[in-house]
Amino acid sequence: MIGYLAQNYPLIHAFQPPARRTRREAMATHRIFKMAPKLSDYFHEDEILAVKGTLDRPISGLVIDSRRVVPGTLFFALPGLRADGASFIDEAVSRGAVAIVTQKMPAFPPAKVTFIQVENARVALASVAQRFYKFPDREMTVVGVTGTNGKTTVTHLLKQLLNGDQPVGLLGTISYDLGARSVPSFRTTPEALDIYGMMAQMRDAGCRTAVMEVSSHGIDQQRVRGLQFGAAVFTNLTRDHLDYHKTLESYFDVKTRLFTGGSGSVPKVSVVNLDDAYGEKLAARLGVEVPTTRVVTFGEDPRAQVRAENVSLQFKRTTFRLVWPGGTLEVDSPLIGRYNVSNLLAAIATAWGLGRDPFVFLSRLRAFKGVAGRMERIEEGQPFNVLVDYAHTDDALRNALGMLRQITPGRLLVVYGCGGNRDRTKRPLMTRAVQEFADFAIATADNPRTEAISQIFDDMRGGITAPEKITWIDDRRRAISLALDMAKPGDCLLIAGKGHESFQELADTVFPFDDRQVARELIGNKALKVSS
Repeated sequence: MIGYLAQNYPLIHAFQPPARRTRREAMATHRIFKMAPKLSDYFHEDEILAVKGTLDRPISGLVIDSRRVVPGTLFFALPGLRADGASFIDEAVSRGAVAIVTQKMPAFPPAKVTFIQVENARVALASVAQRFYKFPDREMTVVGVTGTNGKTTVTHLLKQLLNGDQPVGLLGTISYDLGARSVPSFRTTPEALDIYGMMAQMRDAGCRTAVMEVSSHGIDQQRVRGLQFGAAVFTNLTRDHLDYHKTLESYFDVKTRLFTGGSGSVPKVSVVNLDDAYGEKLAARLGVEVPTTRVVTFGEDPRAQVRAENVSLQFKRTTFRLVWPGGTLEVDSPLIGRYNVSNLLAAIATAWGLGRDPFVFLSRLRAFKGVAGRMERIEEGQPFNVLVDYAHTDDALRNALGMLRQITPGRLLVVYGCGGNRDRTKRPLMTRAVQEFADFAIATADNPRTEAISQIFDDMRGGITAPEKITWIDDRRRAISLALDMAKPGDCLLIAGKGHESFQELADTVFPFDDRQVARELIGNKALKVSS
């Protein structure tokens, strides 16, 4: 177990080198070892290519980071994009690992450690973690949400709609809600070890439902391998992560594994956006190839089972008539924009697909406060609108700005940037989307990481269509400040790209930076300057 997941401390203590122990302490240690789980409890014969050492060896926990190895743990040497876990086997052994799972058996493994060779270490990790934590996913209804955009909003909506007498767990981009406590997120879709460990905490805290964001990386890297999904949701698919997937079709193929059994199980219910071209393609494929899943479609498309009619988009609210096979209802939501109609429909269709009554669960929508960093309003008494949003693809920017264009009486201003060490091909497309809708844009740093901001700007400039409507400012705080200076009554400023993030990555340093906090501070300072 890693991070904040507690280790089995009594068992770890038993693995410590023997000092002077009383007879009573020695007997207690013997009992602990006798009851301890053994390697043989967690591996099936057909999963093992070769073994050096005994499988009749007690273990105290599972670890994927050699720095977190403690005496008695089983270390998984995972292959990675930046580093190979096999390089850290010696460190893991020196720290007290009693067994190693690897895809390549060392020529001369230490005799005191058991080595288990497997075909795919990530698949083995998922299977072993699921068994180690006693299949928590089988004691809860797990809902996985995948797609380029909307995952965070849909999972938060589902948590709100499904939260009745029992708490609902959540794993996502912003935080991990484990039922009894909530902790900051460190990855949209964590490693399988973390997923099963956190779901075990949810189960023990009384959760009977868990919702989670499922990224394409998480699917491709086997992080959700074997998870039993009560429902899987497809929001949409647009250009993103092509630095990893290379092509849009490859990106889509990875997403489909969540629905077709390519991740080890087929969801009982597949909820698919019929307004999206790839969603329509997925729904048709599932209907032919995967008869064991029930397909529920949503959208404004008249063919959708759960659909929106008479949509009214306003600046502070959205209304529409909800239609489903069991009836109709008028929906009034504080979420703005047509894409949020889609997000609402996704959550509603999923809850309905799981057998919940819309007349009951939609009453909980009134208490929904929105999602941090998703079209979040900054209200500090300024005479213009300021919104912070996570939009960081050309499609997300086009949707956000297109919506704001329709409801903004004045000018539409935008501050945006492109992340470093990520897909370079989307950078000019993001600029083109901004220039299509914004009256003026300030291009600035997002998370440059180790890439030169000059290179990022050069790529972004490839999408310029109106050079007089854009300027370039390296410093993000200064960019936001200048945009606020430009804004006049009736205008709208969108600060896009980072949303809920409270940090900025520059070179090898991560430092505090929250668009929402920066905007509030700057508005307050400017108001003080004016009043003085």
